[in-house]
Amino acid sequence: MESTSVYWKPVFNLLEGSFEVVLANAYHIKAVPGRKTDVKDCEWIANLLAHGLIRASFIPPPPIRDLRDLTRHRKSLVRDRVKATNRVHKLLETANIKLANVVADVLGVSGRAMLDALVAGETDPEPLAKLAKGSLTPKVKPLAEALRGRFTSHHAFLLGQMLTQLDQLAALIARCDVRILEVSKPFEPEIQRLQTIVGVGRRSAEVLVSEIGVDMSRFSSAGHLASWARICPGSYESAGKRRSAGTGTGNNWLKTTLLESAWAAAHSRKSYLGAQFRRISKRRGPKRAGIAVAHSILVIAYHTLRNGVDFNDLGADYFDRMNSAKLKRYHLRRLAELGCDVSALAVSA
Repeated sequence: MESTSVYWKPVFNLLEGSFEVVLANAYHIKAVPGRKTDVKDCEWIANLLAHGLIRASFIPPPPIRDLRDLTRHRKSLVRDRVKATNRVHKLLETANIKLANVVADVLGVSGRAMLDALVAGETDPEPLAKLAKGSLTPKVKPLAEALRGRFTSHHAFLLGQMLTQLDQLAALIARCDVRILEVSKPFEPEIQRLQTIVGVGRRSAEVLVSEIGVDMSRFSSAGHLASWARICPGSYESAGKRRSAGTGTGNNWLKTTLLESAWAAAHSRKSYLGAQFRRISKRRGPKRAGIAVAHSILVIAYHTLRNGVDFNDLGADYFDRMNSAKLKRYHLRRLAELGCDVSALAVSA
């Protein structure tokens, strides 16, 4: 059967378990242009299947699918919270309130107290600034200047609505986290192993399990998994020439999580993945380096799940150890270019 949005799911749910159901990507089984009807589509799909030309899509078992629905729902809620937060910033700007210039987190403890006071009708900047707590206490004067705007009752109503929405979203996300924790209990060993990978936290590990499952026998190799996730370079060759090709469109939920983990790993100064990011970033730029590190994380996750072992970091000096002779020659050349006498060093090297 052909996959079209979510319309294939009701039929798949009825047929699953009765016999093998092959779910085909509509992009892979396009018929000849100009001959498009529903009947001809069915005939074309049946003909392709009879000749073994349809690749079955990856459909995880029901427990993994339930976890996938929850993690994707949580991601949507988090995105909604980000949108609501941006609307708060926009509203404050329209009211000439420059709180974001002084406070790093407008919705933090101090910022939220000031916003609640604004909604309650307090517009005097001095009392508002005195609501600062912690590290913001010495910044009372800059806060008073930032809170000196033209905040009216109209702004107060809108801000109250937005803060209520943010509270509701925070409650929904918390309830979703609790549910995910319950559903993911059977996969707790795999989640713990994935968290040993640099840059992969609890939420990223839950997403990885929900998107690729825990049974790696569905993928013939780590390269197969990376190709399925579209987190590897595409292949575009014509007339014997290789041309630049992007990664293509794949599982955006998985790709986004891998890139978030890659950027987190890039900040690590004592890990192989951090060294890999810095090494590639010098030559190809940070974006390509992020894709490369995301690919490495997915390959590591494959072997971690397949072999049931924790991640063993190769170390930040891995590339130096693998290319020690080349690295010595490079530094000797640079020292010579700077006017240093490296003859003795060259002999010892």
